Amino acid sequence: MGLVVGPRVIDAGLSQLLVVIAPMSVAAGFPSPAQDYFDGRIDLNAYLIKDVTSTFIVRVAGHSMEQAGISDGDELIVNRALEPKDGSVVIAVLDGELTIKRLRITPNGVVLQAENPLFPDIRVPALSELTIWGVATRCLHHI
Repeated sequence: MGLVVGPRVIDAGLSQLLVVIAPMSVAAGFPSPAQDYFDGRIDLNAYLIKDVTSTFIVRVAGHSMEQAGISDGDELIVNRALEPKDGSVVIAVLDGELTIKRLRITPNGVVLQAENPLFPDIRVPALSELTIWGVATRCLHHI
């Protein structure tokens, strides 16, 4: 179903995590000549987290979002301060149950869309209690 497992707070006191960044892109199609050096560093905290006070990491359990590139066991970086909009991947609380889905706002109401044809979309009934807990900004995908 694409459930959320154990939100964790990202410590606002983290020191910089500087990682070496390559000065060029790497071809995913045909190989390009390799360069034997790396130039510069990037702070992953600054790159991945825009608002540390409202950012959480959640672990995904389930397969309903696989066609969105979100797999079982991945971690999502979720910002609770972002305004959800049509097409956002969100952590939704529907009648007390947490789920990860793509938010669709239609003329007929709200739909929590699965990204796997084996899982049905959830059409939110009018009398249901729906809260958007946060908006996913990045997926930390295990390869």
